[in-house]
Order: sequence, then structure tokens, then C-alpha cells
Amino acid sequence: MKVIITQAEAMQKNIWDEIMLMFGRTDEDEVWESEQFILTEEQARKLGLLR
Repeated sequence: MKVIITQAEAMQKNIWDEIMLMFGRTDEDEVWESEQFILTEEQARKLGLLR
């Protein structure tokens, strides 16, 4: 299973810092609110998105 989350959703769920680390993003990188990130089921569970 794959889970898609946008930058805006990650910010709302307070997991944006973890997403940035997973995808090698830094504060200097330009990211749009609607930019999508595809997570594996394991990553989504680690972030608390799945139970």
C-alpha cells in the first residue's frame, strides 16, 4: 500500500519535519503546499498515519 500526503496535510498533522528528513528536504528547498509525497505503508505507520 502507498500513502500520499501533501505538504499542507503534513504541516497540519505536525509531521512535516519527519517528512523532510525522509525525503532529504531542507528548509532552503522550495516546496508547494499541494506538493505530494508518496509514503510506503511502513513509513505511514511510523508517522502514525496508519494503525
